[in-house]
Order: sequence, then structure tokens, then C-alpha cells
Amino acid sequence: MKNSKYAVEINDLVVEFKTDEGTVHALNGMDLKVEHGKTLGLVGETGAGKTTTALSVLRLIPSPPGKIVGGSVKLDGEDLFAKTEDEMRKIRGKGVSMIFQDPMTSLNPVLTVEEQIAEVIELHEDINHAGAIQKAKEMLELVGIPGERGPEFPHQFSGGMKQRVVIAIALACNPDLLIADEPTTALDVTIQAQVLDMMRGLRDKYGTSMIMITHDLGIVAEICDTVAIVYGGKVIEYGTLEDVYNNTRHPYTEGLFNSLPDLDHRENKLKPIKGLMPDPTNLPEGCTFYPRCDYATEICKTVKPKKVYRNEEHYVECHLYDEETVKTGGKIAK
Repeated sequence: MKNSKYAVEINDLVVEFKTDEGTVHALNGMDLKVEHGKTLGLVGETGAGKTTTALSVLRLIPSPPGKIVGGSVKLDGEDLFAKTEDEMRKIRGKGVSMIFQDPMTSLNPVLTVEEQIAEVIELHEDINHAGAIQKAKEMLELVGIPGERGPEFPHQFSGGMKQRVVIAIALACNPDLLIADEPTTALDVTIQAQVLDMMRGLRDKYGTSMIMITHDLGIVAEICDTVAIVYGGKVIEYGTLEDVYNNTRHPYTEGLFNSLPDLDHRENKLKPIKGLMPDPTNLPEGCTFYPRCDYATEICKTVKPKKVYRNEEHYVECHLYDEETVKTGGKIAK
């Protein structure tokens, strides 16, 4: 029986890193929620705050220099920031698990892959070492690797197979929430498709909730139910897949779509978003996106935009959709 409608709820999360160069404002009021059995796509450029959000859920922000300044993270209704470190160790791997970004560096090179999977199983389940090894072999089979390869070491596997091992470790204890941090970035296109199909199948089989962190809007379209567009350490547009893809609101989201190649109009040039991500030690006073925005006005420079809802789920943080704009249909005025 679930305690909450949502597998995870993140409210007004603020994370900072104190450095010699100044304070890095990594997250600035991050809001997210994922329903049980659903998949959320977390999309944005490098430096937007996606991985920091994931590490905050696991309470793995390196301290120092990092610090969770404010906000809350609830896993099935339970406040994770109120847990002791011992309680968090029991939650990591069982309540929430993470597929880290680079499979090449996520695995211990001096332990066999079955030992690394078995370690998680022994920690969270009442099972002896032999039983954990046997289940580890079953997990390898589940992700498409023959169980007899369990006694081998990571260097004996290809990049795609290492990623499958990492996924096996993350899923070994059937977590309620799986965070996948760009799980296909290091893989070639054919292996990407296989890994995504496998993750989708395992999600459906076990009813696992997922947060998919990615740059790839194609992956989001394939596997996600809801989408959160992240910029400057917060969500600037959120909604269902259909909302965000078919009723795009934020100029940044529009820019991401314009940066994709159009197979129907191959003569058209791509339209990259001008400029670079803002310096997180010196964020703009108003809208963080205004220096790169084609629609920016004077108010964007000094006043932070508020959430404007298109429907119950779909909202955007942009001055283009303040009351007067919304009355006219909430379209970007080009």
C-alpha cells in the first residue's frame, strides 16, 4: 500500500556549493513530482542542475563544498531530509536507486560483476552470500548478459554490457524509484535502443517509477510520461509529454526543439540557442534565460517570472504568459 500519490516529491529545493571563486547556486527552488509507476524526463543543458537534483534525492551531495540550504524531498510521503545516515543507507538501493552517468567509472575494476551486484542484495535482503550470488546471476540474465559471465571483471565487458551491469545493480533490489542519469550517453545508437527497450520493459514489469535525466528529446519521447525542462537550477516548464511537445511554451524549450534536425525539411539550417548557460556564481537578477532569449523585455532583466498554468499539470515560468498574455491564448508572440 502506497503512502502517497507520488513516488517522489521535491519542493523548493535549494543547493549551494561554497568555492574559492564564490558560491555556486546549483539549485534555486527545484520543484518536481513523479507519480508511482510513471517516468519523468529531466531535460536541460550541461550545468542546469539535473545531476545535482538526483544526488540530492539520494543525499549524496559532497559536503563540503555542497550544502542543501532549503526545501524538501519526500519518497512515498516520507521526508528524506529527516532521516539519519543509517536510515538513508537502507533506503539507497531499495527505496531509491541510481544508474550513474558513466558506466566505465561506476564499476569497481577489482571486483567481479556478480560480487558487485551481490553486495547490494546482501545489504538489503535477508539472504546469504551464495544466495546473493545466485540472484546476481539472475539479474545479469534479466539485463541480457549470460549468468556464467558473472565471475568476470568489468574490463572484460564492452561499454554497452557495462551499462547493463550498472542497470542490474540499480534494479537488484527492485527499488520504488529509479534515477537514470544519462544512461545511454556513452553508447552507440543501436545499443542505446536496446538499453532503452530493456529499461522500459523492466519498468513495466516491476512498476518502478523513474526519473530519466537526458539531453536527448528523442529519448524523452520514447520513454517518458511527463517532462521537466530545467534551466539555471530550476524547472522552467513542466507538463505531460503531450503538453510540452505539442504546446511548447517557454522560449528555452522552443530553442531546444529548434536545435533538432528536421528530416521533413532538410534544406533548413538548425537554429542553435545563442550564448551559453549563465555562470551559477553570478546568476541574472530576473529571468535566468533572458540574456539568451529572443523575446526578452525590460521586466525580464529584474523580475523573476512566476508559474503560469496552462492546465492543471502544464506550467511555465515566463513573463510572456503573465495575465494579459494568457488572456490572448498564451502563445509566444513572434
